[in-house]
Amino acid sequence: MTQAPSEAQLTAVYHETVVALYGFVSRRCGGERQLAEDITQETWLRAVREWHRTGLPESPIAWLTTVSRNLLLNQLRVRPTLALDDVPPERIVAALEQESSDETAEIAGAVTTALMRLPREEAQLLEAFHFERTRVARLAELLGTTERAVEGRLRRARERLRRELQTILPSIEGGLP
Repeated sequence: MTQAPSEAQLTAVYHETVVALYGFVSRRCGGERQLAEDITQETWLRAVREWHRTGLPESPIAWLTTVSRNLLLNQLRVRPTLALDDVPPERIVAALEQESSDETAEIAGAVTTALMRLPREEAQLLEAFHFERTRVARLAELLGTTERAVEGRLRRARERLRRELQTILPSIEGGLP
């Protein structure tokens, strides 16, 4: 039987991960601070419940980001959709880094949905490069490959993301910035 973590262990994991988790969530919800705080809090509530039952996972931050990504996607799915037919392609990624608006939240939802449809490795690569601002050289080091190979993977992942976004937002004709 798996041993439940102590309060001290949970507190330590919380302090080690909460800033990274909040950053992960906030970059994906279009500047909506309240939504980011709610998702982060709900993720931690679920973590405490689950970890008391099953024990600490091998990688708590991976568990937390997966749960938060799913919670955010569920939250964005239930929102009423806005007409984004006139949104130029360059606004798709840029909107995720600006102040909150109805359009920004809708675009964030579309990007989150499209990322969830990609193969996990491609989505993680795009998230690391665009959201976490990890440089190509560092990604190559982490992946054990060349910078040129990472650039090729990024190009293919962006193309697949663009195709997914076109199914979600049919007005997007050009590539992503």
